[in-house]
Amino acid sequence: MLISFRELLEERRAAGAAAGAFTCYDVTTALGVGRAAEARGAPAILLVSEASFRSRDSRLLVAALVSVAAAARVPVCVQIDHVSDPGLLEAALRSSAGAVLADGSRLPADGNATLVRGAVDAAPPGFGVEAELGHIEGGEDVAAAAAAGAFTDPDEAADFAARTGADCLAVSIGNVHGTYAAPPQLDWQRLEQIRASVGDLPLSLHGASGLAAEDLRRAVGLGICKVNVNTELRRRYLGEVSARLPDVLPGLRLLELQEALVAAVAEAAGEILDLLDAGPPP
Repeated sequence: MLISFRELLEERRAAGAAAGAFTCYDVTTALGVGRAAEARGAPAILLVSEASFRSRDSRLLVAALVSVAAAARVPVCVQIDHVSDPGLLEAALRSSAGAVLADGSRLPADGNATLVRGAVDAAPPGFGVEAELGHIEGGEDVAAAAAAGAFTDPDEAADFAARTGADCLAVSIGNVHGTYAAPPQLDWQRLEQIRASVGDLPLSLHGASGLAAEDLRRAVGLGICKVNVNTELRRRYLGEVSARLPDVLPGLRLLELQEALVAAVAEAAGEILDLLDAGPPP
């Protein structure tokens, strides 16, 4: 069932849990995420990457994911992820998705706030807007990332939240998109300070694929209520394609391959969802 972005995050925050937000490049991936979420009675967010949203058939992908979300037996929202181009951001706000990440993290602080505030003001009723403060290195479509960029300033976060009216804030505390070049050392004290600074504003953590289970649980325990996952799903998806092709090619058994892919994605997404149910106390 479709649910608003803010409502989903508020429910997770109140429950001391986090929503899994999974990048879906096709309907097969979305079906796997939905299967995992339904098996656990957990809400989920289907993400459309900026690269996918730029593509020629993006409107069809978004509509397809919205259909998957609407048919799910658990609350699901569709979000356009990491949009920094103003024209693309305007298109995202007009799409059938339920939320967008207005990403001005590479801009000066005032420019970032202006971009996000503009998206909030232009958003239709119930449409969610996430912001990012402090730049998270890597890329949603790059399999390797080096070091984390500028960290989120806790003192700046409160003012940024008040100026923008964003529904969610993505934080940079040593996390990166893609594969970690070295074991991550997340700045837990910084996360605690950000949480205290912004009050009840939902916080999100990107780059979860390379984080240890104990780090994800600790992040949830310290107030993270949305966790983005991309690389791990792609790894499982393509690994399953590679393993299954020798068996399915002789008979061109495409449906068998698709079912295997849905199951593989469901397993990967389920492992993440199990870690987000509730974190330990800080």
